[in-house]
Amino acid sequence: MPPNQSKSPLFLTVLFCLLALIGAQAQVQLGIDVLRTENFAPLRGKRVGLVTNHTGIDSRGIKTRQILHQAKNVQLVSLFAPEHGIDGKIAAGKYVSSRQDPLTGLTIHSLYGPTRKPTPAMLKGIDLLVYDMQDIGCRSYTYISTMVKCMEAAGEAGIPFMVLDRPNPLGGHRIEGPPLEPKWTSFVGQIPVPYVHGMTAGELALMSNAKAWAAPRCNLSVVEMRGWKRGMTWEQTRLPWVATSPNIPYPYSPYYYVATGLIGAVGGFDNGCGGPRPFEIAASKHLNPARFTAYLRSLNMPGVTFSEFRKPPFSGARLHIEPNAPADLTALGVYILAAAQKAAPRTLFTQPDSKYEIFYKCYGSNSIRRDLENGVPPQRIVAGWAAGNARFAQARRPYLLY
Repeated sequence: MPPNQSKSPLFLTVLFCLLALIGAQAQVQLGIDVLRTENFAPLRGKRVGLVTNHTGIDSRGIKTRQILHQAKNVQLVSLFAPEHGIDGKIAAGKYVSSRQDPLTGLTIHSLYGPTRKPTPAMLKGIDLLVYDMQDIGCRSYTYISTMVKCMEAAGEAGIPFMVLDRPNPLGGHRIEGPPLEPKWTSFVGQIPVPYVHGMTAGELALMSNAKAWAAPRCNLSVVEMRGWKRGMTWEQTRLPWVATSPNIPYPYSPYYYVATGLIGAVGGFDNGCGGPRPFEIAASKHLNPARFTAYLRSLNMPGVTFSEFRKPPFSGARLHIEPNAPADLTALGVYILAAAQKAAPRTLFTQPDSKYEIFYKCYGSNSIRRDLENGVPPQRIVAGWAAGNARFAQARRPYLLY
């Protein structure tokens, strides 16, 4: 266009749209983005194994395994997939098979099949094991357990382990919920942190390695993010969200998972899983929706509102949680359980104790059944977490990166 020619309205419209797109780009650089700006220097000359799934993407939505496979100075030799599989479509708790990756042609070793931990045979020919998956910030989600098991395997094999860090969608300040009793350590509770810990995967890796929660210790490095702050909501990161598993479809789903995930492990509840709004409902066959909703409102949970829910044979309440709601969301789950226990004909726990093993593993203790059946006020149960969470807040400080 000649200098003296006026710009057309169409040209200006396109220009403004392009500027808007540039302004909308992610303000957070993920670990994989930072690694690329370094031209993958830490990976040069190494045969790389990658622990990843569909959530391993860069800030533009390109899969990490595709990026590393196509990088000229990176030799990606194998992949490792967690629960839900490399595409994130397999239901919770279902067997994941090893197979060939159609995207890269590499072997995908299942870490949710015959083993949860890479075997020596799987690690043969690997010089560096890299982890890149999006966690949701809650102890009972298995992606961090997979990371810890991979750290153990790397330590045993003498292979360096690298974490490409990502945001915690619950933020970096929220610490709440019960501790994990050693007896109940499992793949849904692998390390002794509160139910909600407020740490990134990289920070958890540093703490696990230092405290030998992953033993033996490994040669660990973390590629830190740039631009992430602990108080950020996911929307503020401007990063694309990928459903981390079938029932975590939205960036705000982790908040609801914390509030109602535990009640789903008890049984006899509808918490919305299997529908379009997973974990956004708290309903049972014995709750009066008007009284139950009024009770939840009386708790004065800041940032959380409730409305009546009816879908026979279940009734209860629908939750709405604002991003970064300051309410103790794990406590809300206990209040829901206490109300359901009070409304049940005899007891909420209608099965032998052995039938609630997954619930106890997620909660971190079997004391919750005894407390509820003995009528211990939920306020007292929640208050019992405070001292341990305060100690954890101090203990985690040396490992915070942001």
